[in-house]
Formats: sequence, C-alpha cells, structure tokens
Amino acid sequence: MLTKVTARYVLGFRNGHHVLLEGACVVYSGTSIEYVGHDYAGQVDKERQLGDALLMPGLIDLDALTDIDHLILDSWAGPEQAKGHQWSEDYFRNGRTDVFTAEERQQVREYALIQLVLHGITTYMPIASEVHSEWAEPLEELRGMAETSRRLGLRAYLGPAYRSGVNVVLENGERAVRFDDRRGLEGFADAMCFVDHATELNDPLVNGVLLPCRIETLDIELLKATAAASEDRDVLVRLHSLQGLVERELIMDSHGVTPLELLDQVGLLNERLLIPHATYTDRNPAVFGEDRGDLARLAASGASIIHCPLTSMRYGSALDSFNAYKAAGINISLGTDSFPPDIIRGIDAGVHLAKILAGTNDAGDVAGYFDAATLGGAKALRRPDLGRLEPGAQADLVAFSLGDIRDGVHEDPLRTLLLNGAARQAVLSVVAGRTIMAHGLIEGVDLEYWRVKGQELFDKMRRAYTVRDARNRPADELFPPVYARLER
Repeated sequence: MLTKVTARYVLGFRNGHHVLLEGACVVYSGTSIEYVGHDYAGQVDKERQLGDALLMPGLIDLDALTDIDHLILDSWAGPEQAKGHQWSEDYFRNGRTDVFTAEERQQVREYALIQLVLHGITTYMPIASEVHSEWAEPLEELRGMAETSRRLGLRAYLGPAYRSGVNVVLENGERAVRFDDRRGLEGFADAMCFVDHATELNDPLVNGVLLPCRIETLDIELLKATAAASEDRDVLVRLHSLQGLVERELIMDSHGVTPLELLDQVGLLNERLLIPHATYTDRNPAVFGEDRGDLARLAASGASIIHCPLTSMRYGSALDSFNAYKAAGINISLGTDSFPPDIIRGIDAGVHLAKILAGTNDAGDVAGYFDAATLGGAKALRRPDLGRLEPGAQADLVAFSLGDIRDGVHEDPLRTLLLNGAARQAVLSVVAGRTIMAHGLIEGVDLEYWRVKGQELFDKMRRAYTVRDARNRPADELFPPVYARLER
C-alpha cells in the first residue's frame, strides 16, 4: 500500500545532507520510503495532509529513559543532600530489595515507552535507574519490555543492564563502589541470553545490544568479557563513562589509568562502543582545561558519543564543546537520559550552552544538532537506512505541528520549532511504515489511565529512598519542596 504524507516543510536528504523542501511530500510502501519531493504524480492508496508542520526523519534517542522520572527529585541537591540519594553501605550489605513488583516494573516500562512515542522518538536504546532495583535488570523484565515495545511499534536496541558493583555512601560520608562479582557474572549471562532472544524473535524492530552500567561499577574481568562478547557476536556496547569527576577518581584509584585509557586497555574502545555523555575528557575545565589528545583518541577509535545536553545542563555540566568534538571527527548522537524524552528541548539546551561556552552566537550549530539526532544516531547504530528521508530508507518519520499561534512566526521551521516549541508538538510518528501515533493519540492506549498510574508508581519510588539513606531520612526531608507546604 502506498501512503503519501504532505506537509508545509519536509526535511529531505540530498547528496549526503539534509535539505529543506517546502510544500513537499513523502511516499512510502511497506517499510521503505519510495519518494521524497514535490508533485508526486503516481496514485496512492492513502494520503495524509499535515498542513503547517515540519515532517522529518524519526528521532533517534540512544539514552532514552525507560523509567519513572527521578531527575525531578535529585537534580537540586547539594553535595551533602545528594548523599541521601545513593545507597548506603548498610543497605548494600543487608537491605537490598526491589521497590517494585515484577508487574509494576512492566508498568514502569510501558509508561516510559508511551512517553517516547508521544515525543517523536522512533528508535531508542533504553536507560533505567537501578537505584530502586535489588541489583540491576533481570532477563525476564527485558523480555517483557521487548513485547511492550513491539506492541507499541518502536524500533528498539535492548538488553538488560548489568554490573558487578554499585556506588555507595560509606559511614564517613565518602563515596565508594562495593562489589558483588557473582551478580555481575549472572547479569552478563542474562545479557547474552537476551542477545540470543532478540535473534530468535527475528523482528527487525528488536535488536540485542550489551548495556552494562557505569564504568566504575564493572570489575576488570566483566569489562574484558563485555569487549570479547561484543567482538565475537558483533554487537554494540553502550557504557556510561567519562561522565564525572567521582568516576574519574574511582577509576584512577582502582586501575591507575583514566576511564578513556581503561576503555582502550580492555578492548572496548572501537566502532561498536557508544559512550553516553563523554563530558569529562582532558579539555574539560574540571580536568585539565586543554586538549591533550582525548578527542583525537576517541575519533580514531570510531566510537560514538551520546550527547545528552538537557540532562547534563540540569545536573550542572556541559559538553565542552559540541563543535570541538565535531571538528575532531567524533560521531555525535543524542540521548535524553531523563524526563521528558524531548530531544527538541535537548537540542535547544545544547545549542545555547555551546554559545555560552564559546562566547559567540554562531557557535550554536543547529544543523549539527539535528544531524546528531538523526544521522549521528544512525551511524552509531550502523544503520545507514535510518535518520534520513530518501528513497530506500526505512519509513521512520515524525511530524511536528507549527500551526498554533503560540508557535510564533515562521522564518526557518527548524529554528521556530527549536526556539518556540517542544517535542510535545509531535502530531505523527511512523516506524517502518506503521503509524504508531497520530494527533497525540496512540491506538489502544488510554493516556489518562497511564497519567494516573505513572503518578502512583512515582510516589512509591519516592517513598523508597528513605530505606536506602544512611540516616533513613523521610522523603520530604530528602526532597524538600520549593516552598513550605501548608496542610489543609
């Protein structure tokens, strides 16, 4: 069946670059795009007119929150307050437990995946907090998540997160990592089982990848096993690293090298590696404040970084700088890593942080950021058929409405969306030729039910911080309100 979608603006692809077409259309059949341009002369079976909208490739989120929002709780705390948001050593030794039941964990996943659909994400790689799990992510949970993802129609790169250690706060208030090597090996075995499971599903929308947790929470043997499995099975690895000074200090104390050097030593630093954040390289002012070769090393390896500008900004850090990493030849993709999964707001944050860091307005590389959200993600996934609207590419597309008076005037639709809008304006999402969202609605999904359910799950998660805190402070003390709340 041929389907034609027409919009005032279409972000097509010509000669290796995105190009803006006005009054154009995209025609697709099955899972593939047949035509992008003006004045399609052939007959179609279905036509959709979007009016004042920007139609573009589906957004690729490679650090997509598939959890209940926690940034709303923990992005405000000072150093002492933040210690209450980590596991205490006593909790690690004696009190570990799952906050949610297995059924509730599946509900958490579904709530999060619905949010991705509503915000124009078509391809995702999940990130979930393990803080409210007994250890990490069990195999069965990811199997269930894969089925939910298939039902909703998203393109997924999945695997259970695993680790051999966890960040804890010691009795003296210092940070450390405590290890349980057996759990690390069990988690790795589950991850490999899921790779096999994804292969057996034989569904192009479910792809198995290795998703170990933060680099400081993996012992050396688990890092090496991950690298060996990635090479042997030719699967991608995403590993959170180069993302903080505490991580850097822990790695240097334990291994005598920097996190980037450790990645290289264990065999992970190659084209199969995706690194979320990557903000603490040598050029970061908190490290050396000058380029001593880290960017060149990253570029030469072929690894991709996953830049999460909105989340980084909310935790008080920034990539220094987008243009420097790009100029070095590093492939940059994007992630959201927190709620909302709004890549448009993320691009807005990144563009303006780049201006501040460089001290000049022209440092805000809007095209570079939109490329990262599409082409950069596709390159990281080794999928040249994603991230672009051209004949032969996958029919993954998203449209954002620009027809509301609150959207303001149109000079360039990308800048209008960026400066005046948000991903909440998504009005159409298509993955592999299937419409998964239209006009803010998802077929078979009761959004009001999930709004209420999401709040219930969040409230339960918030209360559970108390038992993990070394001082067992109540949630209202760990997360004080903006203003004092008066009871009725």
